[in-house]
Amino acid sequence: MTIVVRTLAERIFEVIRERIVEGKLPEREPVRQDALAAELGVSKIPLREALARLEHEGLLTSQANRGWFVRPMSADQAEEIYLLRLAIEPAAVAFACQHITDADKVAALDAFKLLDAAANDDLNAVAVRNREFHVALVRPGGRLLTTQLVERLEVLAERYVLAHLAPAGRGDRAHLEHQALLDAWLAGQSDAVQALLTQHIASTLDDLRAHFAASHTQ
Repeated sequence: MTIVVRTLAERIFEVIRERIVEGKLPEREPVRQDALAAELGVSKIPLREALARLEHEGLLTSQANRGWFVRPMSADQAEEIYLLRLAIEPAAVAFACQHITDADKVAALDAFKLLDAAANDDLNAVAVRNREFHVALVRPGGRLLTTQLVERLEVLAERYVLAHLAPAGRGDRAHLEHQALLDAWLAGQSDAVQALLTQHIASTLDDLRAHFAASHTQ
């Protein structure tokens, strides 16, 4: 059994990241460190550690003498994240599906089931479960740097996943696309995996482009 010990800063990081993804921390307003530290019952040292990591991950920005701010969602950032995903993820998942073990299959199936459960019961959890599912498909390749890059892009994509899934029917489409991708992955069909994941990511990017275009005209 593997025991994973997380530092206080890591736990704070996860709490604040979740709030950013769910839109509970407003964009362009300073993160209120005193109030946040008091609410979480922590000192400012691990809190600042977590905020610095969130800045490194691209979810916060900092300004001298003003502290940290939630980085606004934007069409430009969505474009960059999803084009990078297109450049890296389909080939990485296609490679990984040729090296999967029985344990990898169980992990991917479990991640898919958790994603499905979240889609039915807790939309705010979907972004995290979506990330875990996509990373589970990359990890068997054994390429640590590739897996880390994909996971970082998935973290940045979490807010955009929720925006993408907001319109009715998108969740059903995502479920069918994930099911087809998983089936091909479990069967080791690398060409099909690469094609399906490319289409899945590209379709999401097209939806996000339309989303930001509509927002811009309002």
